[in-house]
Amino acid sequence: MSIRAYFLKRILHAVPLLLFVIVFNFILIHMAPGDPIESLIGEFPAPDAYVDEMRKAFGLDQPLYIQLLLYVRNILTGDLGFSFYYRQPVVTVIMERVPATLQLMIPALLLSAFTGVFLGIFSSRKPYSALDNCISTFTLLGYCVPAFWLGLMLMLVFSIKLGWLPAQGLRTLGADLQGFAAFADRIAHLLLPVIALSIRHIAINGRMMRSSMLEVSYEDYITLARSKGLTEKKIITGHMVPNALLPVITIIGLDVGFLFTGSVLVETVFGWPGIGRLMYESIAKRDYPVLMGTFLFTTTLVVLANLLVDILYAWLDPRVKYNS
Repeated sequence: MSIRAYFLKRILHAVPLLLFVIVFNFILIHMAPGDPIESLIGEFPAPDAYVDEMRKAFGLDQPLYIQLLLYVRNILTGDLGFSFYYRQPVVTVIMERVPATLQLMIPALLLSAFTGVFLGIFSSRKPYSALDNCISTFTLLGYCVPAFWLGLMLMLVFSIKLGWLPAQGLRTLGADLQGFAAFADRIAHLLLPVIALSIRHIAINGRMMRSSMLEVSYEDYITLARSKGLTEKKIITGHMVPNALLPVITIIGLDVGFLFTGSVLVETVFGWPGIGRLMYESIAKRDYPVLMGTFLFTTTLVVLANLLVDILYAWLDPRVKYNS
């Protein structure tokens, strides 16, 4: 099976998954308690005729199965609906938040991937040594600490106590910064949320890389490489790391979905105007179209990330595509 055929096969598997997610999200959100029209109107009393008119305007007067069929039809034509609260198309609302989320997720993903891999390599070189014990303790704590709590503690120390880094937002409001000053200001605002979001994934990738390196070190081809007189550096970089990376790549692909999950609370803690915070606000405002749109967007991104991981996995290990 060629890489192209393997890729097409994975796409065919992804299509029914996305359709299932669309239907499941729709049913789950509409079964949740609360009325979006009442949330939109607020606590002020409104005539029943006005409430019925609002419900009809947003299509909420139809039976649930009719709403589902209309929603699926609109999705297939690229229409994610109209926001109850923002009074804009859902696509517009989401795309306004995408750049901020990518600015947070891409550094967090790269930091967690590279740092976790290097920690796993260093830790596996001398198992149960002082260095290995220190790294293992760090990864254990990093795995257990909730991202939102870590974000609050980082904010308390570095923003409130020391005053080194800003606590909220994407940039300094009211400051007319240009060039390098604007770039430095953006990095300063990015540091704390990126660290809070990536620590857990650094721990997961580090522990997985350590276990994979230790497992690979007992393989016959490593023993053969040592018997040939290859240096330890060549054995590690040329034989151990490429083979140990295979399960770690899968974990890194799954990190995309978990980073989106963690970004909901991290973006809320740091006032970061991204998709995670938009999802949190949509839950509070009962904005069904935006909530379903963000779920669909994140699910699609996770599916695409998994497709990319599958292709990369098949390229690194050709046995995968023949056994699929």
